[in-house]
Amino acid sequence: MSAHVRRTRLDGATRDLDPPFALVDLDAFDRNAADLVRRASGRPIRLASKSIRCRELIARALAMPGFAGIMCYSLAEALWLADEKTGRDLLVAYPTADRASLRKLAADEAARSGVTIMVDSIAHLDFVDAALGSGHPTVRVCLELDASWRPVRGVHVGTRRSPVHTPEQAADLAKAILGRKGFSLVGIMAYEGQIAGLGDAPPGRRARGSAVRWMQRHSARELRERRAAAVAAVSALTRLEFVNGGGTGSLEVTAAEACITELAAGSGLLAPTLFDAYRTFHPEPAALFALPVVRRPAPRIATLFSGGYLASGTATPDRLPQAYLPEGLRLTELEGAGEVQTPVVGDAADSLRVGDRVWMRHAKAGELAERFTAFHLLRGEAIERTVPTYRGEGRCFG
Repeated sequence: MSAHVRRTRLDGATRDLDPPFALVDLDAFDRNAADLVRRASGRPIRLASKSIRCRELIARALAMPGFAGIMCYSLAEALWLADEKTGRDLLVAYPTADRASLRKLAADEAARSGVTIMVDSIAHLDFVDAALGSGHPTVRVCLELDASWRPVRGVHVGTRRSPVHTPEQAADLAKAILGRKGFSLVGIMAYEGQIAGLGDAPPGRRARGSAVRWMQRHSARELRERRAAAVAAVSALTRLEFVNGGGTGSLEVTAAEACITELAAGSGLLAPTLFDAYRTFHPEPAALFALPVVRRPAPRIATLFSGGYLASGTATPDRLPQAYLPEGLRLTELEGAGEVQTPVVGDAADSLRVGDRVWMRHAKAGELAERFTAFHLLRGEAIERTVPTYRGEGRCFG
């Protein structure tokens, strides 16, 4: 589909809407979901809610063959989704220090049967005990194994997550959990961010791409052996319900590990710009936002209203939103994307008039939902319906 046809479709379907607004293309969403399932090679995919933040879209993905369970980003979110019957199998991907939510979990038998919290140290067990008191009901926990690559002493490649790095450390923590009343160890998770979350073909940076691919090959080889050993060490102590790994950027690699029982993914459904930098898969842009042209200050320049929707992470240009349609527009180096105005430059700007819209893409997936209270869902040539984001339902778990 040409850029002109894509833009005509988007503009025509939303002609009665006043930007700024956000849109999710359900046709692209569904094709991306099918491709994730293909890449998972039969492993079930636990949906990362952080990358979606819209219950309607979470439910849509979970209804598709190949998806099972939700990976939440906070305990409060998991409890809300459980209350709303959005999901039953909810893994909280990050340790919690939310005492009120822990007390709510302890008081809700149904939630306790389906919600699993993350731990990577005895300190997390101590915190839960302090929040709930002695003799608290049994809480399901998942042990997080650090998946970073440490090729030589003092070098750490990957995200700074769990202190549990070796199979021996995993076994020691498992023994502590199993010896503690009020806790049930049900799973292991290891997220290889240096593989799943780092594009191996950054545009215009061939040398960096080669270096990233070299690192990822060696990191994956080391992790495959270490993760299998850690899972074996813990499995010798107790029966695990699941071993979770991977992300949108590493499904094929992680799925090939025999010890993995499930994968995790979410961003690949919406295809933000950070996922343009991968060689082996090419998801379709499914989440877009439209900004109106409000000024024409000079030739080849159009100024858009608002647009300063920067992504979290490193303070680098790849965290900025990007102009998508019409093609040939880019942000300026001096202003970037602003809270109240965003200039775009390029030959295509000369065809724009005040009131026209420019379609943009966010650098990350779920963070777009923090900027809008609703997603307009596009199917074919028309908006099928409009659904609330987490923000639209009055929820903020950041």
